[in-house]
This record gives sequence, C-alpha cells and structure tokens, in this order.
Amino acid sequence: MTAETAAAPPSTPVLPRGGRGPASDPSAPLSPDKVLFTDIQLPLYDPTEPATFDIVVVGSGPAGLAVADRVAQAGFKVLIVDPNPLAPWVNNFGVWIDEFELMGLADCLDYTWDRALVYLNSESDGARYLKRPYGRVDRPKLKRRLLERCIASGVMFHRAKAKDVSHGGGRSTVALEGGQQVSGSLVVDATGHSRKLVEFDKPFNPGYQGAYGIVVEVESHPFDCGTMLFMDWRDDHLDASPDVKARNEKLPTFLYAMPFSPTKIFLEETSLVARPIIPFPELKLRLEKRMQHLGLKVLKVEEEEFCAIPMGGVLPMRPQRVIGIGGTAGMVHPSTGYMVSRVLGAVPLVADAIIDQLSSVSDKATDGHLQRAPRSDAEAAAMSAAVWRTMWPVQRLRQREFFEFGMEVLLKLDLAETREFFAAFFALSDYHWHGFLSSRLSFLELIAFGLSLFAKSSNAARINLLQKGLPGLVVMLSRLATLR
Repeated sequence: MTAETAAAPPSTPVLPRGGRGPASDPSAPLSPDKVLFTDIQLPLYDPTEPATFDIVVVGSGPAGLAVADRVAQAGFKVLIVDPNPLAPWVNNFGVWIDEFELMGLADCLDYTWDRALVYLNSESDGARYLKRPYGRVDRPKLKRRLLERCIASGVMFHRAKAKDVSHGGGRSTVALEGGQQVSGSLVVDATGHSRKLVEFDKPFNPGYQGAYGIVVEVESHPFDCGTMLFMDWRDDHLDASPDVKARNEKLPTFLYAMPFSPTKIFLEETSLVARPIIPFPELKLRLEKRMQHLGLKVLKVEEEEFCAIPMGGVLPMRPQRVIGIGGTAGMVHPSTGYMVSRVLGAVPLVADAIIDQLSSVSDKATDGHLQRAPRSDAEAAAMSAAVWRTMWPVQRLRQREFFEFGMEVLLKLDLAETREFFAAFFALSDYHWHGFLSSRLSFLELIAFGLSLFAKSSNAARINLLQKGLPGLVVMLSRLATLR
C-alpha cells in the first residue's frame, strides 16, 4: 500500500527511533544529508534570464518526472518546479510484478516475492495464498532512471515552491514563493494528494487509507521470506486488550508485511478505508500489539512512515486550465489505494495528448517568437480540455464510479463482514481479482466481477451486501446516467 506522508502522532517508547528524521514531524523538509543523487547535476533554470516554456510541471514525483521526460523527448521545452527535486521518495511502493513488467520497469524492484498471503482469520482454513508475484519498488533506482531520462531529453529544473497559478493571454503563469514567476503554454500539477494547483467545484469528501509503517532490523521474525504478507486480518493479538479489540472489530485494520531477510522487515498497520481516517496513534498502538504478540525484538528502526491516502471523492473540475496527473487527478484506486502503476501506465496516454495539443499549436503558428504558444485563452482552454478528456474518457469514469461504489461498501463493513468480503474476493478467478486491483477491467467486466463476487459470498454476506450496498448502487446508477 502506498501513501502520502501525513502528520505524525507523539512518539511512544515501545519502538526505538531511526529512519529519515524526527518522528514528531515527518512532513518537515529533508536535511541536506538526506538528499540522494549527489552525483547528478541538474540543468537549472536561471530566473535572471527569463524564458517561456511549453509546459511547466509542478512536482517531481514519479508522475511529474515521467510526463516531463516524454513531452521533452518530443522536442518541447519543459520545466520542472520542485523545492527539492533530488530528495528521496520516502514511501515504500509495493506493486504486482506483472504491472511493472508491462512497463519495462521490472529491474526497478529491489525485493520480490513469488507469492502473496492473506490471513482472513486464525482458523486452520483462514489462509489464502495468491499466486501473483509481488515486489517493492527500488525507489532510488526508479527516481535516478527518471531523472536521467529528463536530463537527457532536455528538461530544465527550478528549485522553488509553487504558490498559485494564473492564466491570461493564452499562457499560464505559476507564482513561486519568493516572488518569482514561470510561465508555460500548459501547466501540469503533479504535486500528489496536496492538489496544489488543480481546482475543485464540489466539496472533497474522500475516504482515507491510513497506515503506520516501519522498516526494522529485528533479532528474528516468523515470516516466510519468499512470501509477502498482503493482508493479515487476524486479531488474536488483541485478546489481552479488550478495548483495542472492540475498536478493531468496528473499524478493522490489517497487517501488511514485506520480509526482506530473516532479520529485516517492513511492517505496516493499515486501515483499508475509513471516513474519517483512523488516527495514527491508534494505528501505531495496534502495530505494537501485533509485534509484542509475535515476540519481535527490534534492534533498529530504519524507516518510519505515517501515511494517508485520500480515496475516492469528487474528481477535479473538468475541464480546467491546469492539468492534473496522479493524485491531483484522482488516479488513486478508490477501493484499494493503489496508484503508482496506474499513474505510470497512464503517462504515455496523457503525455501524448499534451504533445498532440502543442504540436497542433505549432502547426498553426506564424510568428517564430510565439511558436507553440496558444494565441488566446480560449485556445489554451481547449488544449487542456482535450488532455483532460483523454485522461478521463467515459469508460474510465464508469470504471471509477464502480470503484467508488466498492469503497462506499467497504466503509460500512466491520471486521467480521470484511473477512467475509475478502473470502469471496479471493475466491474469484485470477482474471477478475487481478483486473480489479490493477484497474484493468472494463465497466461490463466489473459488472461480471460484482455478480461473481455476490455468487461466491455466503448467504449472510449476500444479505449484508444488499443492505449496505443498495444505497451506493442507486448513487452509482444516477451518476452513470449523467456521464457523457
């Protein structure tokens, strides 16, 4: 599960400290000694020599770097704005290996597991083995590759923080902290879940996937290093803590674990989706209870994560002049929280749409100085609208409505009902559950998925799904009727 770093809880003495910085403020800027890639020399924009760009990309996460590279490869002038483009990506990204293989990125995984495991409960028949290889993204390697591609394709970088954006004369101008400005024909907001520049015309009320995670060195652990633990819904570790167990029965969380070696492991207590988010101190407490039950003796905490992923909710206003990508465009899977593979897989489509629009303007240009620049705000708005339509065609919007429906059902399930749900989910064909988690199913295939899930459910689970799913189903159908 991947996430955006969020505000951290007060520290507790159970776990020794380590990792990327003070646990009391994981959102603080990284110190210089945490900057990676000291051997990389970025081509920096000089604000004393103003220049105009075809696109300005705000943010240097996976989505921002990948879009910038592809557009620059087509011969357009691209600027990336980020206060620290060489800073490490702090979150652990877990992906299904087949997704990265399709994108030619399988070598950007530093740990892989041949299978995944789900524990529904502590009964003898509670385990489900998933024959789908899983991997952890090698964050430094992937970022280095994307940075080097950007440099090779001519992308410029500007170390600054974007504040706002304005539009006029067919161009978009990004205001930066410190009073500087940069402008481009198009602006791409790749700032993740902060949604720095994109606009919303409706209240944003998502569910949240919350997680507290640590990479730890331990004396030993009981996990199979050839299997990643995808979900562990067991709760017998809470038998001695009835208050915590009661809270977990109402708002369940699961353990997600990546064993790297017999003495090193990533452990994460995860709330699949809740509204409001389960507080971080509660998630941390539940993880500590698990670790005590497992008898883990922590020698060192190498990384510590406080994660909050907005899931579902309204999409940004479409069309609008600023183009979103990744979290800013609502690309998080509303039912699972997965995003990195979905976003990197969508980059060619979105970037090529940008290239097509810039090329169209270039073909019509008659003034060499204004080549590639829209001649009016109306033309610039039409360009960005075309990109938004490519990013969110009707079939993708239908798919997202189904995922949103699924999220609303999950929000209402307690621990027992969640176990029933996933017992049916992982009894589905590989085609269906693989496709659902990887956003590959068409809307009609999702309907077949839903019917199959219902058929695989117990009678009690079917009644529960009908009771808790019907209101959301009505909402989904009404929204589908308005899609054009």
